[in-house]
Amino acid sequence: MRVTHLGHSCLLVEAGGARVLIDPGTLASGWETVGDLDAVLVTHAHPDHVDEEKLPQLLEVNSGAALLTEPELAAEMAKVGIEASPLRPGDTVDLGGLTVTGEGGRHAVIHEEIPRIGNVGMLLRADGEPTLFHPGDAVEYAPEGVDVLAVPVNAPWCALKETIGFTRAVAPRLAAVPIHDGLLADAGRAVYLRQLAALGGAELRDLRGAGATELG
Repeated sequence: MRVTHLGHSCLLVEAGGARVLIDPGTLASGWETVGDLDAVLVTHAHPDHVDEEKLPQLLEVNSGAALLTEPELAAEMAKVGIEASPLRPGDTVDLGGLTVTGEGGRHAVIHEEIPRIGNVGMLLRADGEPTLFHPGDAVEYAPEGVDVLAVPVNAPWCALKETIGFTRAVAPRLAAVPIHDGLLADAGRAVYLRQLAALGGAELRDLRGAGATELG
């Protein structure tokens, strides 16, 4: 499995002979021109996870790629002429040698006065390769058998103690890869990563700026 961190929550994952892009949002960059994709996966509707202005450009470059999104988002995209297939919790989609399974269902609580929207984590599996879990914006769902966890580092809906607890609950066998860090200055990000490395119970692999990285 090769993983490229394109900023914030956006990952390019290459496994099982397939290339998928997860959460191409407004706080990531460079994803608009990524080609040869088999699928684009979007966990939920917030703009830092899907930039709806730039998304058509990506889909034009990848005309044969499937667009799989959280169901509420798929319905909203249909209204503006973007065809997306809903991925519900428990659904599995086969992308050749790579399968994608929906996990979870709800976005984490931001504030009691803000309604919770849908959020579907993406569990990626390919025979003979690591299993990767990208949770989107939720840390309450901990699927089993995860080798690589894309772990949210910082968010309005998440405290460090929750990030550490989530990493421990998932217990990735190979590595925890920091994501959801676009709101942090470098010095603050280093504090989060240092604590997560010390207390998360998993090897921390920071892929920011590292390019395509082999995991497994």
